[in-house]
Amino acid sequence: MLRDRLALHLAAGAIAAVILAPLAWPGYVLSYDMSFVPSQSLRLDLIAPLDAAPRAVPLDAAVSLINLAMPGWLLQRLILVAIVWAAVVGAGRLVPTESLGVRLIAAIGYGWTPFLAERLLLGQWGLLIAYAALPWLVRAALDLRAEKPGAWPKLVLLLGLSALTPSGGIIAAAVCLALAPLRKVPLIGGAVLLVNSPWLVAALVGNSTAHSDPAGVAAFAARSENWGGAIVSLLGTGGIWNEETTPASRASPLVPILTAVVVLLSLFGYQKMRHRMPSRFPAVAVTGLAIAALSTFGPGITALTWLVDNVPGAGVLRDAQKFVLPYALLLVLCAALGAERLASRLPKEPAAVVLTGTVLLMMCAVPDLAFGGAGALRPVRYPPDWQAVSELVGREPGVALSLPLSEYRRYRWNRNRTVFDPALRYLPVPVLADDTLVVDDVLVAGENVRLREIRARLASGEPIATADVRWVLIQHRGVVDQAVPPGALTGLESVFIGPDLALYRNPAAVASTVEPARHAPIVAAEIAALLAMIAAAGTIAGTARR
Repeated sequence: MLRDRLALHLAAGAIAAVILAPLAWPGYVLSYDMSFVPSQSLRLDLIAPLDAAPRAVPLDAAVSLINLAMPGWLLQRLILVAIVWAAVVGAGRLVPTESLGVRLIAAIGYGWTPFLAERLLLGQWGLLIAYAALPWLVRAALDLRAEKPGAWPKLVLLLGLSALTPSGGIIAAAVCLALAPLRKVPLIGGAVLLVNSPWLVAALVGNSTAHSDPAGVAAFAARSENWGGAIVSLLGTGGIWNEETTPASRASPLVPILTAVVVLLSLFGYQKMRHRMPSRFPAVAVTGLAIAALSTFGPGITALTWLVDNVPGAGVLRDAQKFVLPYALLLVLCAALGAERLASRLPKEPAAVVLTGTVLLMMCAVPDLAFGGAGALRPVRYPPDWQAVSELVGREPGVALSLPLSEYRRYRWNRNRTVFDPALRYLPVPVLADDTLVVDDVLVAGENVRLREIRARLASGEPIATADVRWVLIQHRGVVDQAVPPGALTGLESVFIGPDLALYRNPAAVASTVEPARHAPIVAAEIAALLAMIAAAGTIAGTARR
């Protein structure tokens, strides 16, 4: 009904405004993996990386392409608003009910989960695109089962959006293949491989090691947020490994009680769900929850550690909490149906209280998601040094090394909030930045073999001039608690010294040769996936006009 759709869009606009209110300020939100820049270069090493693990393939390619048409500050705002908006409307339309009130419970509940809050603060907007696409993806898969016209192109487009990151692609593939009728599994499997081919090909042809450091299993394990323990945190869709990106409200002693009520309400509503939706989607959701739970106890950690250590590509299982994503949707849908079932047994006024109370109950699980996580996502401006250095290195292309060696940095101008090194995306030249992580004093080795060699050179006291890099970028003064090793700058020419950045040129560097042929398989896979999505979008648009 038109009334229901309008109400869902109004709810989506309200939720997006409440969560993303700080984005009304100018600048960029820089938080952990979210490091948008004014204009991200369309560089081969960025869109088709060979040395780095393909965690942002083809996400970086998509951003670089769109940046040709709009600045980074605008793109960031459009993406974040679209994520919240699509999540809210999608869940509201997916829940199997005729009640607008129940639709609004599902819509608002899915737009206000601890999962969304924690991943947003961690800056994993690529994974949140898959989160927002999931209700629509499930709906398209169900329409395909029912052989409704137009379902196939919608499925392909949503699969492609989800596969902008490897984790999102894997989750979307599992959901689609679980919901697909057996006779269509080969066709859907082919679409899954096509849209996921960019990061799959990058992993196959790249130089980075396919084996991740098994120390990351324990470091990235789901953790307890309160007295309820890690499992209760996961049941409430929280439990992310990073304490800094966990809203303070998750430590409240009331959270386990609220979680228990929502889970019980969802179990009460599952009876309605199982009559209206194939049981294979709940099976995928529970399986994802079980994978996340494995990292919370000894035998599970041992099993995951063995997999990561012995199976190429199994490093995707390290941050297992992300696989709670399908469960988050199932929990919200079932809780909404549980509220509907409970309200149907009550008079009109108490029934309205139950429906309203369910919405408030879900929002109380993470009230400080409002205003960008209680102000954590307030935009900042890049200091002028960044643009000055970008222009200088652009005049003489060559590989740049970002020092001190650290993948994530804290800047005073970013209110000391941790962010992925912006140099990788801000500078118009290839940038080497360390991919070794430190999580609670645990050192998790990266996969970039070239960075391991540079780290070894610095550790042995060799100057950077002996490495094959043209530029050395020193991030100083604005960086908190970091320093460059003594003697590292011996033999380098000072080009720019500013309050935040210093740039040095290596006169001994050999002109690097670009080998497009090595990047070609990845670029070809990205083009194929993009064409498939464009074709799907064109088909959807053509159907809508008829």
